[in-house]
Amino acid sequence: MINGGGQIPAVARTPRGRWVEAGLEALAQGGPDAVRVEALAAELGVTKGGFYGYFDGRAALLDEMLDEWERRCTTEVIAQVGAEGGDAVETIRRAGQLTFSAEFHRIELAVRAWARHDQSVATRLRRIDNERMEFLRRMFGTFVDDPDEIEARSVLAYTLAIGRHFMVADHPGYTQREAVHLAGEHLLGPAPHRSAGSAGSPDRRTDEQTEA
Repeated sequence: MINGGGQIPAVARTPRGRWVEAGLEALAQGGPDAVRVEALAAELGVTKGGFYGYFDGRAALLDEMLDEWERRCTTEVIAQVGAEGGDAVETIRRAGQLTFSAEFHRIELAVRAWARHDQSVATRLRRIDNERMEFLRRMFGTFVDDPDEIEARSVLAYTLAIGRHFMVADHPGYTQREAVHLAGEHLLGPAPHRSAGSAGSPDRRTDEQTEA
């Protein structure tokens, strides 16, 4: 889950799906407060009354928007890359392309900002993050033996996928895209060979133990 640039699945074309799509776009542009029934109706060119033929209220739409985001950016991605086969490195790359395309990443960031102010969204986001991290651990575990290195690579890969859009640093001699690609390829490289007797894991002693 490192590189963006995958193709976006076709949008839902049912009337109900159009409301969900419009809601997700509004969320990406202005956060949850921008998801207003009146504004969405105007955007879709329909009456506000038509909304209540599909949803019990705004809260129901918000829940369905999150369901759709989770389905398209996590559940279906993991199922699709599993069905496509290939080695673990290519599977991680493909999952990143599908999950963090430019369009979906806008929604991802909006959901994360929303979760800071809504506990129910935060709980859902934690579950999704845990599911994605478990996927990365499984993939890295196919060619890395050390549990600490599996965890480190998984954390760094996921952090890179999400956080690269926040980075504004210069990369002398590289574009940002090239620098991110280099970092991703480093994380996906083969595990380093450790000679017999070398330290296999970092010291996990607590600060209190170290100072004692």
